[in-house]
Amino acid sequence: MSEKVESTGMDLLKEIANVSGKGGLFRILKPSRAGVIVESLDEKREKTLIGPTARVSVLKDVSIFTDGEEESVPLADVFLKIHEAHGEEVTLQPKTASDKELIEFFDKILPEFDRSKVYVSDIKKIITWYNLLSKYTPELFVAAPEEAEAEEAPEVVAEEVAETPEKEKKSKK
Repeated sequence: MSEKVESTGMDLLKEIANVSGKGGLFRILKPSRAGVIVESLDEKREKTLIGPTARVSVLKDVSIFTDGEEESVPLADVFLKIHEAHGEEVTLQPKTASDKELIEFFDKILPEFDRSKVYVSDIKKIITWYNLLSKYTPELFVAAPEEAEAEEAPEVVAEEVAETPEKEKKSKK
């Protein structure tokens, strides 16, 4: 599944963060002496300085606990599964949905999620974050086949280069 993440814009998740105590998501703009400058991921696009003591979670580093062979699944993979199942927006409203509805929703997306470690509040955040990302950074969910081809091309060239000297050596003898 990580290959799938590499071939999309999900690498942009390293620029998106959640700040503890603040609602929504933020695009990390640049570090400063007093912390990090972020921009809100909404219509306002407010720039804010987040102090060095704030808990900032970069979404690229967030994973969801599972009961399966792997202990966790990257959030990027979960977002891709949601995108495949629901398209551009999850219509389930996290604020008004029952706990049962939220768990059923997430069970369809990631059946192996660890029910003892993944709380309903986490599922609400994931849905909210997905809708924000889909609305304000749709490039996350666009496949980039040119990048995948570009990554494969150097390997082929490297193999050809590696074979060429051996053939020349054999022909010279």
